[in-house]
Amino acid sequence: MTACDDLRTLLLIRHFETALLELFAQGLLHGTTHTCLGQEAVPVALMPLLDPGDFVFSNHRGHGHYLARFDDPAGLLAEIMGRDGAVCHGVGGSQHLRRDRYLSTGVQGESLPLAAGAALHQARSEPGRLACAFIGDGTWGEGAVYETLNLAALWRLPLLVAVEHNGIAQSTPSAAAMAGTIAARAAAFGVAHVHVPVAELDDDVAAVRAMLEEPLKHVRDGAGPLVVEFAVHRLGPHSKGDDTRPAAAVAALPDWYPRHAGTPLDTQQRERVAAVVADVTARPPSTWDPR
Repeated sequence: MTACDDLRTLLLIRHFETALLELFAQGLLHGTTHTCLGQEAVPVALMPLLDPGDFVFSNHRGHGHYLARFDDPAGLLAEIMGRDGAVCHGVGGSQHLRRDRYLSTGVQGESLPLAAGAALHQARSEPGRLACAFIGDGTWGEGAVYETLNLAALWRLPLLVAVEHNGIAQSTPSAAAMAGTIAARAAAFGVAHVHVPVAELDDDVAAVRAMLEEPLKHVRDGAGPLVVEFAVHRLGPHSKGDDTRPAAAVAALPDWYPRHAGTPLDTQQRERVAAVVADVTARPPSTWDPR
């Protein structure tokens, strides 16, 4: 991946997420959605390090994960809007997707046991491949996280736990809900841990990726599970318009996007997303019948 490729994907995700919030504001989308504004660098850095045969288990804030893996904004938007050409025929919506070896769920902690099972399959049948599960800092309140880490460590499973630590679980600051650290919790099971300061590296995706290449190689080689903790900022609301933080506090958070706003690549991706929105909103509803 070149720096231009990385930036192109960063901008695609940013404009896609912004477009979703605009569509909701216009009353053109229903249900709920959770954007990854501010966290775009995580999937852009990580996905090129994953093999197409690796399993990826995403979460409720997973649009960036999907776009970085498949570069398919039209299929994703059609899924969210329930229109023709949707990834899952419009029955999964924003949070519940399945495509090849990519699955997402809105249930906190549910993906980790599934990822461990997939990792066990990989270890037995497809050595050299791994299963990656994306979770947030709030998911560490779920018991399934610890049960999974216990077995993954015991069985030395090729499991990557990608933690997008944005410091807030819906509306609760992590400091008010999490005792200790994620690193210490991983260490309690003898699981390797890497801290990646994405918020400091900002849009230097190559630097983020470089920090992960060797640790991921160890996972593939049988060293056992790995917890990668990405320190990020959530710039948008939890869902659509439910941000309880003071607007000034959110505005003060670092953001990589303003440095690229108005550049030719930015304009290209903004126009690409606008074209996708125009196309998908004009499509008929999905009429898929599972029978």
